[in-house]
Amino acid sequence: MRKEKIFLKARASLVFMFLLSVMIFGADKKITIMETSDIHGRIYAYDYAIDAPDKDAGLAKIMTIIKEEKAKDPDTILIDNGDTVQDNSAELFNDLPTHPMIQSLNLMKYDVWVLGNHEFNFDLNFLKRNIKGFNGTVLAGNIYNTDNEERFVKAYKIFNIKGVRVAIVGMITPNVTRWEASSPEHFEGLRFTKLIDETEKVLNELNGKYDVLIGSYHLGRKGEYGGAGLYDIADKFPQFDVLFGGHEHAKYIENRNGVQLIEPGKYGAAVAKAVITVSENKDKYKVASIKLENIDTIKVKEDKEILDKFEFVDKKSKEDANKVVGKITDDFIKGVDYITKADKVTTMPTAQVEDTAIIDLINDVQMFYSKADVSSAALFNFGSNLKKGEFKKKDVAYIYKYPNTLIGVKITGKNLKKYMEWSASYYNIYQYGDLTVSFNPNVRGYNYDMFSGVTYDINLSKEAGNRIENLKFKGKPIDENKIYKLAVNNYRFGTLLGLKLVTPADKYYDSYATMQDSGRIRALIIKYVQEEKNGVISPKVDNNWKITGVILEHPLKNKVFDMVKKGEIKIPTSSDGRTKNIKSLNIRDLENKGIIKLSDIKGIIRYKVKPGDTLSKIVKDKNIEWKDIAQLNGLKNPNRLKVGQIIYLY
Repeated sequence: MRKEKIFLKARASLVFMFLLSVMIFGADKKITIMETSDIHGRIYAYDYAIDAPDKDAGLAKIMTIIKEEKAKDPDTILIDNGDTVQDNSAELFNDLPTHPMIQSLNLMKYDVWVLGNHEFNFDLNFLKRNIKGFNGTVLAGNIYNTDNEERFVKAYKIFNIKGVRVAIVGMITPNVTRWEASSPEHFEGLRFTKLIDETEKVLNELNGKYDVLIGSYHLGRKGEYGGAGLYDIADKFPQFDVLFGGHEHAKYIENRNGVQLIEPGKYGAAVAKAVITVSENKDKYKVASIKLENIDTIKVKEDKEILDKFEFVDKKSKEDANKVVGKITDDFIKGVDYITKADKVTTMPTAQVEDTAIIDLINDVQMFYSKADVSSAALFNFGSNLKKGEFKKKDVAYIYKYPNTLIGVKITGKNLKKYMEWSASYYNIYQYGDLTVSFNPNVRGYNYDMFSGVTYDINLSKEAGNRIENLKFKGKPIDENKIYKLAVNNYRFGTLLGLKLVTPADKYYDSYATMQDSGRIRALIIKYVQEEKNGVISPKVDNNWKITGVILEHPLKNKVFDMVKKGEIKIPTSSDGRTKNIKSLNIRDLENKGIIKLSDIKGIIRYKVKPGDTLSKIVKDKNIEWKDIAQLNGLKNPNRLKVGQIIYLY
């Protein structure tokens, strides 16, 4: 009996202490925040450019996840990180009072919409109309009105969630003025400030007003054009608890300088989720833990409410995508099974390593309407092709992804070559023993332009900046002092301005200024085919450029390629997954790793280098080229042989 009383007193004491601790310190509280980014016009899980389902895309799938998560925590904060109203035929609905993408965010009860750079692809009134139409709070703290120096939209929003003050700071990449330089009306009366400066200003404004600090920046981890990236924000401002990213089209979860970073990828492939646990101590809250998760949508069913509400978007988009605008007489790119060309081997499309009829068609259109001497175009969809049969609007959208407009600009021969060298930095330098060409992971594929109107070589044995050789216009070397007319898209015009290779005064043609939406390059391609080609196009390639300075042949090449196809050899991809084939397959590397053996070559001979030997002397009378032996052995400097070194001959 006595023991029982002691036990009851002890238990009562523990209960009292627990209640006292709750009164003093408070119970832990969980704050849930979810973010989407770079949805790019996707409501249904469908890609209208190729007229096919997209298994991990769309707001309908995201809605299913949101409903499930809100059932667990009704106070969940929803953020969209921008690049919302552009792409995937979304421009078909730009004339509606509120765009269907914004209608969707409203139906899904998003709390915050952070503006992305692609929100500025259209007339500014379009954006203003949709900002007004959004039911939540629109953020982009580093945009100011030039007339009154007030912010264009808000910089932050403070939510009171379960008694906890949660501050959401929203910013946008400041490079809009560069990318939209040809259409200043898209940002007329607006000024974009530097991210570090503006973040510091906003955090000073927020001082003492929050318990949890969240950033939602339409920004990649690494900055562009010397500006700040998400890493820089985390390094400079460790007071952020979580930084939600976008713009990069990457999916990641990282810790940087004690700040948690997360991005959910593109198109709705995932929803970024942060669960922040806070502890109360005398009316103050402190972050105790943070759990991050990217919830994938690939196996998620689409929400019927969204599908029913926006069926009109899906129907109209499909009808528009399948409008026949011409006829294609033959495939523009034939199937190739070669390591430097074949998608299925290296994920390196043909048009990144040689001239093709696709790029030539785009450049022909650009030169025709701008009356330019030279034109440049990039491959936006790496698998771009036109197949024999009907030519439909969806085919145009597939080979030319963005709603860019056409600019004609005057440029000196000297600066034209500088521009071409800038573009050619996309490639890695060739090393002896390489079996493939590979790409610089720090250069996006959409920044690699191919040129028409000139002939040239790209020598990959040389460092970036010194690769363009034999550059000629109409059979004669480019005159550095001569002015040439160059056709580019509006995005690249901004790049050239940033590189200081042209000035605004050099612009002599602007398709948007004269034709508005019918001056977008996709519309011009259709116009060109229908009016100049009588609705019929055939593949035509002039092979005006080529890669040089590489030797990609080797007796074991096919063996290596077979191993790649079987998955036995992996080809490296950039950390964000957006640049494929960032390191060449190299025969010497593969041998050193024990993956292949030169002794597998039939008839291989092991030769031990003797005093006075050179490759030419060794292969004399053997019907072998010394360059082939240098390639076989992966000799970086074939003129330097060491006595006793083993050289393989065949």
